[in-house]
Amino acid sequence: MLAAVLIGAAVAATLAAASEVPGKTAHPARSITRHPLIRPRVKHSRHINPALVRRLRQTAWRWQTVIGVRHAQSVVPLRSPRALRYWRRQVRYVSRLAAHPPHKSGWLCIHHFEGSWSDSGDPYWGGLQMDRGFMRTYAPSFLLRKGWANRWTPLEQMWVAERAHRSGRGYTPWPNTARYCGLL
Repeated sequence: MLAAVLIGAAVAATLAAASEVPGKTAHPARSITRHPLIRPRVKHSRHINPALVRRLRQTAWRWQTVIGVRHAQSVVPLRSPRALRYWRRQVRYVSRLAAHPPHKSGWLCIHHFEGSWSDSGDPYWGGLQMDRGFMRTYAPSFLLRKGWANRWTPLEQMWVAERAHRSGRGYTPWPNTARYCGLL
């Protein structure tokens, strides 16, 4: 009886081996073949320059300060590819926001009647003719970092004017030109 069982097992093993697909093993975990075009994910350890990520973060924070939005924060280490992607997205997003101040057409009209963006004539500076008190009140950080308004970019000048507009002053610091533009 034991001999019959052993012979039956040997025949079953021979039949199983003969019916097996070539290239596959009998072990179920190893019998799965991968598609030749699908490659397993391999983590690449790319070197990320943390100085570049810091520069991107500073650029994002600078424009967020200009437009009056809270600074973005990230807990991801600066050397990670994820941090690089995050800060690049932040810079793109904030740059798009900064490029379109809410009353841009109004500020451009006022600029048309006031002066050039780099006008340095005392007592008014810049394309929107800001005086010292105006700059001290609405842009003290720009005043310390860059000097008078004639050294600021046109967008920075418009955002400072927008800050005054939001504070409730509206277009009253430019009474005549705002009337010419139909803003008052």
